[in-house]
Amino acid sequence: MTFQDIFKSGFLENIAGISLPDMAIALLLAFLMGLFIFFIYKKSYSGIMYSASFGATLVALSLITTLLIMTVVSNVVLSLGMVGALSIVRFRAAVKEPMDIAFLFWAIGAGIVLAAGLIPLGVIGSLLIGAVLLLFVNHKSNDQPYMAVIGLSAKAEDTVLETLAKGTKKQVVKTKSVSPEGMELTVEVRLQENSTAFMNSLAAIPGVSRATLVSYNGDYMG
Repeated sequence: MTFQDIFKSGFLENIAGISLPDMAIALLLAFLMGLFIFFIYKKSYSGIMYSASFGATLVALSLITTLLIMTVVSNVVLSLGMVGALSIVRFRAAVKEPMDIAFLFWAIGAGIVLAAGLIPLGVIGSLLIGAVLLLFVNHKSNDQPYMAVIGLSAKAEDTVLETLAKGTKKQVVKTKSVSPEGMELTVEVRLQENSTAFMNSLAAIPGVSRATLVSYNGDYMG
């Protein structure tokens, strides 16, 4: 009995299912594509704190997906078993930034396309996606909203609102908190030519105890 006779399931035959050059080309392209996705992620990131580990995860996802899809393409029986095995996997890691979901799907999709042999589609499609993300995510609006948080006395309220009206293009009171010690206003403002000089005027008004200006993107202050 030879060593091959022991594996009646045809295990050794699967070794030659995919040639070494094909494997090397697919994995190399997946690695390069993962690096490109990582580069776009780093350039277009606009969250609070950049995570280098997430960028490395994008590269790993491209390689892992390529391995799995190459297995599916080479053996139909293994593909059915893989579907059943992966169906029991549960991921509970929270995705804090909505844009991270797009990068995760991009890395997985690139791995699938490359493993399927559709190299022009994977390369051209990834270049187009990267260009779109760089164009739109990094686009800085000249009308960026800010939040002015002002602590003041009741007598200074009218003067504060007048100063905001003169020093900003637009102002909307978001919250007004009143207590025996005074009040606090939170006002959304749009700057005039990116000038914050009005904050100095606010701080100089009698009755204003503090004045803080923070940028606001709809998700967080900072």
